[in-house]
This record gives sequence, structure tokens and C-alpha cells, in this order.
Amino acid sequence: MENRTIGVIYALSAYVLWGILPLYWKLLQHIGAEEILSYRIVTSFLFMIALLLIQKSWSTFLHTCQWLWREKKRAAAFVTAAVLISMNWFIYIWAVNHDHMVEASLGYYMNPLLNVLLGVIVLKERLYKWQVVSFILAAFGVVLMTIEYGKFPWIALSLACSFALYSLVKKVIKVDATIGLTVETMLVTPFALAWIVHSFSEWSGPSFSLMTMLLLVGAGPATALPLLYFSKGAQHISLTLLGFLQYISPTLSLLLGVFLFHEPFTNAHMYAFSCIWTALLLFSLSSTWEKRKEKSLNM
Repeated sequence: MENRTIGVIYALSAYVLWGILPLYWKLLQHIGAEEILSYRIVTSFLFMIALLLIQKSWSTFLHTCQWLWREKKRAAAFVTAAVLISMNWFIYIWAVNHDHMVEASLGYYMNPLLNVLLGVIVLKERLYKWQVVSFILAAFGVVLMTIEYGKFPWIALSLACSFALYSLVKKVIKVDATIGLTVETMLVTPFALAWIVHSFSEWSGPSFSLMTMLLLVGAGPATALPLLYFSKGAQHISLTLLGFLQYISPTLSLLLGVFLFHEPFTNAHMYAFSCIWTALLLFSLSSTWEKRKEKSLNM
């Protein structure tokens, strides 16, 4: 099998798993988002430690920890990344379990645009003409939704901003994805454990069933596996193809929210999504066109 085909399979697997992950959180809807997040952090950390041992990467992990102890700025960047991804996880779990999957999916449609905007502002990356148009169109969609729907889409923007900032920090850190997630979950695990100890006495009855515990323990693999598949896929396919495939996740979440969980999809949602979808199409096509033009000029 060709490397590109393998890459596509891994990337598709990652995005499909991310897209249907709301189904997993819905099974834990009877528990607060704080408890789910706490177990997700702890079990993700334990799963990543086990994975490092299996991959014989334990020495690399220890070396990274020693390096961070010396490099305070890098350590601060890791702490920032850990806080941002924890915020993102919490908001998403809360949104899914409070019937806001449609708005959450809007946030992940907006994320690629915010990634580029941060790249322009912080990293001084170049922005092409049609990409500017796509940003204006996306912003117009958010304003329309705010006016028509009667409230600001804070869930969508919080998810998009937190993950865009997380991606920016990760780009600066430049550490292997497996090592990075292990360090990030390690940094917030003490706080997660403290919350679990605090809330454990409040759990009683059916919410503390064997099935609930198994689902909470499974939150670690459910978090880590898509990330590992994504890392494998990214090694074998172009960033352009990866960029197109990333819209699978929010599309699946949107479909689940509307058709399975019967969340409302109003005219306000339609206006906002139409603007965002058009913006993404313009953005993707312009990016592909400019890259091809630059490649032809360099030949």
C-alpha cells in the first residue's frame, strides 16, 4: 500500500473519530463536565505513559522534561498549551451535553480561519487577497448569527479561539505530538486529581455504576487515539489534503446534532453556516491556487 493511501486512511480515521466523539460524551451526560474533564485528563495521561513505554520513548519523554526544567520559557509555553487544551475540552464536553453540538461544530469550521489569522498577526505570515475576503465573510456570518439568533455565539468562538491559540503555541514548541500530549496532561493531572477527590464523595446511585467508570476510564484512549492517527496521517499526506479532510469532523458533529439529537437549525444558523462554508471554500481554493502558482514560479 502506498504511503499516501496509508496517510489518507490514518487521517480519515482521526477525523471520523473526532466527529463521532460527541456520542461518547453523551453517554456520560448524567455527570458534570468538570468530572468528565478530570477523568479525561488523568486517563489520557496514564494512556500516554503506557504508550511511551510500548514505543520505547520513555527516555525521550524524560529528556524533554529535563529540557523544560532548564528552559523556563518553553515550560511556560507548555503550561499555556495545557491550559488551552483543557479549556477547549471542557467547553466542548459542556456544549455537547447541553445540546449545543450545532454551535460547537460552527466553532471548528471557524478554527482554520483563526489559525491563519493568528499566523498573520503573530508569525507575520502572508495573507492572500481572497483569504482576506474569506475572513470578512466569516466575520459577517458571526454578526448575522448574533443579530438573527439574538445571542452571541460564545461557544463557537471560545472553541475556535482556544484551539487556534493552542495550535499556535504547539507550532512554537515544536515537540513530537505523543510527547507533547503526555507533558500537557501531566501538567494538569494534579488539578484533575484534586477535583476527582473533591467530587468523589458527592457521587452516589446510578451515576457511579460500573459502566460509568468504564466510560470514564475509556476517555483516555478516546482522546489519544485520534491524535495518534492524525500524527501518522500528517507524515504521509500534504497539508493541503489534510486541510480539506479536517472539515469531516465538524460536519459529522453537525449532522449528529441536527438529525440524531434534534437540535434546532434555524435561519440564523443557516445564514452563519452559509457564510462560513463559503469563506472556507474561498480560503481553501485560494490557498491551493497560490501554492501552485508559487511552485510553478520556482520551477
